[in-house]
Parts: sequence; C-alpha cells; structure tokens
Amino acid sequence: MKIYDISWPISQATTEYKNKGTIQLAAVKGFDTDGVRDSIITLGTHTGTHVDAPSHFLRDGKSIDMINLDRVMGRAKVIDLMTVHESISGDDLARYEINEGDIILLRTANSALGVNDSFNRDFIYLDSSGARYLAEKRIKAVAIDYLGIERGDPEHTTHITLMKADVVIIEGVRLSHVPAGDYFMICLPLAIIGLEAAPARAILMSESID
Repeated sequence: MKIYDISWPISQATTEYKNKGTIQLAAVKGFDTDGVRDSIITLGTHTGTHVDAPSHFLRDGKSIDMINLDRVMGRAKVIDLMTVHESISGDDLARYEINEGDIILLRTANSALGVNDSFNRDFIYLDSSGARYLAEKRIKAVAIDYLGIERGDPEHTTHITLMKADVVIIEGVRLSHVPAGDYFMICLPLAIIGLEAAPARAILMSESID
C-alpha cells in the first residue's frame, strides 16, 4: 500500500488566502532554558488543508464538529484537470466517470504552485456549473488543490450549491505528486465546536505497490 500525504504543510511562511498573514508559531518554552519545548499556534480556520462546514455560508448550516466523518473518508478519485484554464465547468467534469458516494479531488495547474508562494489570485476554481454537476452526482465530498474552491463570485454560488446538496468542501490539498486514479481517502478536520471550518490532515491510500 502506498500512502500519499496531501496536506498543505504549515509554517509561518505558508501561503494564506489573500495573504492574510494570520499564522503565528511561537515558542513559549525552550529546551535549553526549561528542559522542555512548548509552543502556541495561531492560525485561521481556513489555513492550509481545511474543511468548510455548511455554517460558513448557510445561516442554519452545520458547524465543523457536526460534519459526519463518513463524508470525508472513503472511495476517492483524483481527476487530472491540468489542461483546464480559468475554471472547471460541468462539461469538463462530464468527461470523467463520477459516481454517487465518490470523493472527487480536482488536480489542476494550482498544484504547480509552491506551498510558500504569495497568494495567486488567478487560481483555477470550480464554477457554478461544475458545482451543480457534482451536486447532481450526489458525491460525498470534493477537494481542490488551492485555498479556495471559487473566486470572484459575491453570491458564493459554488459553495452554496455544494453545501445545500450535502457535498463537503475540502480546500488546500496538495496533488502534484499524486497520479490520477482511484484511492481511499481520509481527511479529518479538527473537532472544534461551533466553527465554520477547521484545518485537517488528509491522506490518500493506494493498493498499488511501487
């Protein structure tokens, strides 16, 4: 079995959405002075690889601690969309076999961007037709390889379409090292009560042996 860690590594240099600059990693005890190490982490709920809960955009939506974990674990498919420019549409997705209950990971040109690069406002995103297509397919979750799944839409149509269809949104996965194909995915957001999102550790497992 091969395991792919697809999590965005976090440091104070990590790319943040729109370069917010919220990440702080501070040592409060050091080994030389205290005989132990202890640190404080400050970061936004949408830092690195993270899961959006419906409460992010739906007034009465579930918070992150209420997400059923079976929505972010299970049969997964990495789809190669490296040649897509600007946005991913329903027509783009219709070229692939997508089944009810799948977790779909969108590998795009975003995967070529470095983990510490300045935020790229022209990232590839999922447009509203792509969101409708995935919602109609009744997938469990969709993951994209950048810190947002939509851009430039004041109505947040992509998010809302997916959330109303109970499709979990995972943003900020790293897929440049992952071949397209079928996997088993585990993506566990932190169980923080009442919030609209949380960072997560995400892995893909393949039965292939290298």
